[in-house]
Amino acid sequence: MSLNDGERARTAAELRANLELTGLPAEAVRAELGYGEREFERILGVAGADPVSVWRVRDRLEDLVREAGREPVPYSVLTERARVAAERWFALPKRAPRRG
Repeated sequence: MSLNDGERARTAAELRANLELTGLPAEAVRAELGYGEREFERILGVAGADPVSVWRVRDRLEDLVREAGREPVPYSVLTERARVAAERWFALPKRAPRRG
């Protein structure tokens, strides 16, 4: 799965919007997931980042937004339908079922 420039830009904006909605500092989310500062910035920018890491951050941000009592910004490219295809290309971790 390869994203074009427009898809990367939209995904980066959606990731950053959801990071903001968590109410947490980026450093806290980054540390929880075990990424270095540069790597986390690449993931948020969807620039040269490991696709599995992008999906992992996407999923964690979505969970954290919901835990904060908010509704996540929907993803236009990293949709659940796209996840099915991505699982064929990458070893995506299984996502825990959403509660509530």
